[in-house]
Amino acid sequence: MNCPVCGGNSVGKVGLEQFYCWECFLEYQRHGDIVKIFSVAEDGSLVDFQPVG
Repeated sequence: MNCPVCGGNSVGKVGLEQFYCWECFLEYQRHGDIVKIFSVAEDGSLVDFQPVG
């Protein structure tokens, strides 16, 4: 499986339909065709990803 953000293949499963990309350091969830992307805060909580630029 490739990351929907960077296209990398260094992706690991962290939960049910939850994945983490070791190339762009983002976590994402797949719900059918919908993908939700999160950054991981210093305390380990998930924050909605807001792209810069």
